[in-house]
Amino acid sequence: MHKELRELWKNAFGDSDAFLDIFQNTAFSKDRCQYLTEDGHIVSALYWFDCTLEKKKIAYIYAVATDENHRGKGLCHKLMEQTHNHLKDQGYEGAILSPATDDLIRFYEKIGYEICTYYKELYFTENNLSSFTTQKLALHKIDKSEFAKLRRDYLPKNAVIQENENLDFLETQVEFYAGKNVLLAAQISNQHLNGIEFLGDETLIPSIIKSLSCCSGSLRTFGIEKANGMYYSLTESKQTPCYLGFIFD
Repeated sequence: MHKELRELWKNAFGDSDAFLDIFQNTAFSKDRCQYLTEDGHIVSALYWFDCTLEKKKIAYIYAVATDENHRGKGLCHKLMEQTHNHLKDQGYEGAILSPATDDLIRFYEKIGYEICTYYKELYFTENNLSSFTTQKLALHKIDKSEFAKLRRDYLPKNAVIQENENLDFLETQVEFYAGKNVLLAAQISNQHLNGIEFLGDETLIPSIIKSLSCCSGSLRTFGIEKANGMYYSLTESKQTPCYLGFIFD
């Protein structure tokens, strides 16, 4: 990963060198990166994870950034156009991304992206957990390969399949758990369960939280409450994804 790419990323998002080392070692590839230069220096860049949609290749675009001294010149629009052309040449069906703000949603709408995937987030506090009848669950940790295999059975039709470098990167941030009718990728901190993705029987979530010795939890799962993905088709196909599970915030 070029030094200028790292500096642009750090200035844009505030991430540490340690985090960038993780990204570089698990998810970065020069074949999944596009950038623009001015006067020989990198001024705008983005990356993507390879995913599939109904067995067709799509790109999950990530960490789009332009140097603050070069903003307002249309560089991001130019970079996205360049990336779309490259992806199309490489046989990708489409591109998906998850804008962090309403302003970014409007920007991507102007270049042809449409909101397509949704989720819901379920919250459980120490106080309201006591109102649920819970049971002891036989949860066990699993590796990313088993998680990927099990996950396909839980996902709805037209979900984005995120494996390979997606799970290599995610594995550095979460633990994977499985049990009867449940599948979970989560972080635990200060007895709080942060479920990056939960799939399965939602009535078991209070039991999961207690089984993992936590006092509270917030878990993302498939739903229609919040938009989190925008899609751009690179072909004539009208098929769009309905679910993007791992949002790398």
